[in-house]
Amino acid sequence: MQSVLVDGVRLEIQRVTGPAGAQRAPIVFLHEGLGSVAMWRDWPTRVCEVTGRDGIVYSRRGYGGSDAIPDVRGSGRLAPDYMHREAFDVLPALLRALDLHMPVLLGHSDGGSIALLHASRHPVSACVVMAPHVIVEDVSVRSIEQAREAYESGGLRARLARYHANVDTAFWQWNDVWLSDGFRAFDIRDECRRITAPVLAIQGIDDPYGTLRQVREIAPTAGRFELETLPACGHSPHRDQQEAVTNRIAAFLDSVA
Repeated sequence: MQSVLVDGVRLEIQRVTGPAGAQRAPIVFLHEGLGSVAMWRDWPTRVCEVTGRDGIVYSRRGYGGSDAIPDVRGSGRLAPDYMHREAFDVLPALLRALDLHMPVLLGHSDGGSIALLHASRHPVSACVVMAPHVIVEDVSVRSIEQAREAYESGGLRARLARYHANVDTAFWQWNDVWLSDGFRAFDIRDECRRITAPVLAIQGIDDPYGTLRQVREIAPTAGRFELETLPACGHSPHRDQQEAVTNRIAAFLDSVA
């Protein structure tokens, strides 16, 4: 496992090498609320191949092989602005540590929200988001409550344990903050409207964690914005409609190169 030290925290990373001589801006992959480097599987490699770019995949703190968060349900509990902190503090520090400038951000779910927030303040070549969250909807909360039940009494914990060194940290840091009263006010639509880089938003019609409002209300006022909605697709477009999503991303990035 490769890692990089960011503000004293060891973060797991994976470097993906694109075609020989790739000169385009690299892609930084930002995972979902329960994701990690391993949970992307081989899809980042495929994306880098078809787009002609190098890539960086990393696990946020508490996920995958990155450092754990002590007392994650107590003093280490995430605050409702945790995605802002990831976007405005951690991600810039990671990019500096890796000497990456003007990357393409490709984020899924929470990672998509972090990508949008970062792009609202920092220069990026483009921003691709799949099933991001820009507001909190009742359907999202219900699905996250169901995830908690599946973790406590179903098989979700065992499935996630294959991808996280500290599986309880990974699950509870995400689940507790999403189900907290303070998080119901989460709303990043104003930040999204300040994005000037090209944005592609991809949303599955059958996503149990969010409706089409999540992508329709990104609505940058100045930058280019493209929206792709996919039928027969849930919360993970890159798994449910892998070929269509990969090709759509490749075409979008070719058009902004």
